[in-house]
Amino acid sequence: MIETRNTVSLGTLGKRTVPRVGLGCMGMSEFYGPSDDAENLRVLSRAIELGYVHFDTSDMYGNGANERLLGRFVKTVPREKVFLATKFGIVRDADGGMTRGLDGRPEYVREACDRSLERLGLEYVDLYYMHRRDESVPIEETVEAMAELVAAGKVRTLGLSEVSVETLRRAHKVHPIAAIQTEYSLLSREPEAELLLTCKELGVAFVAYSPLSRGLLTTTLKPDDVQKGGDARPFLPRFAGDNFNRNLALVEKLKAFATEKKCTPSQIALAWVLARGEHIHIIPGTRREKYLIENFGAGSVHLSTAEVDRITRAIDVGQVVGARYPEAAMQGIGR
Repeated sequence: MIETRNTVSLGTLGKRTVPRVGLGCMGMSEFYGPSDDAENLRVLSRAIELGYVHFDTSDMYGNGANERLLGRFVKTVPREKVFLATKFGIVRDADGGMTRGLDGRPEYVREACDRSLERLGLEYVDLYYMHRRDESVPIEETVEAMAELVAAGKVRTLGLSEVSVETLRRAHKVHPIAAIQTEYSLLSREPEAELLLTCKELGVAFVAYSPLSRGLLTTTLKPDDVQKGGDARPFLPRFAGDNFNRNLALVEKLKAFATEKKCTPSQIALAWVLARGEHIHIIPGTRREKYLIENFGAGSVHLSTAEVDRITRAIDVGQVVGARYPEAAMQGIGR
């Protein structure tokens, strides 16, 4: 069931009202196998035609390559048609390797922002996230430096990614936080404990990344699909060994809900996330037009409270096997 832009619900993200379905651009440059920039640019242009406004990137995606790609794209459309978010804080090896550290020092915040703006070819970004928290630096110092970027006109609004409720509250006292970005899906429900409610209380948008759990919730993913060179999913615990097949079996029930609602399992999974709160936005990623259209259409799939409850009970999160990330990659998460 594909809907037009006019039927997609809108939400407030910082100072802008945008469709609650945005586009995560990470996979266009890394982590999901080989990619073609010419095709990526075509898909990004198609996204604008469909009504997408919110585009999400980071300086660490492709070690800067993703920002450069988005910079080429933004030059082709009126700036006001794009709400662009990027991030800083994860520092990769000089050669682009994945051994990494975290840096939240004020001087690094300023340097990282200037480098991102240069790659993007922009004078400002709409939303600037701290990608992961560097616990060696008080969050107040990091956010104060981010606030200076707002005052300088380089950043419109501020965000944090994968932080604790305590960190959010401390940061929010220094400067209003527009958005919190954290993984949230039918298979990853940790934000429900406190974070979603705290965001609502403080008037902070919650941006759910990986709302399809890196493809598991599409119900169409097969083991061979993730074995191509450059695909990082086999290194994630949920995709390792027999965990993959067990998690796929867990989400089979989505197919029945999709048949009932005359949409796809992916749209059911995305609509479920959106139904958890009006302050929730989603940024599913894709490099294919078919899924770009399908994901945006999820904003028009209405689920009643009873349907949300049925789906919640059907997908038993207690049976998910494997963590979201390997232990080493959990550094800075939930801190």
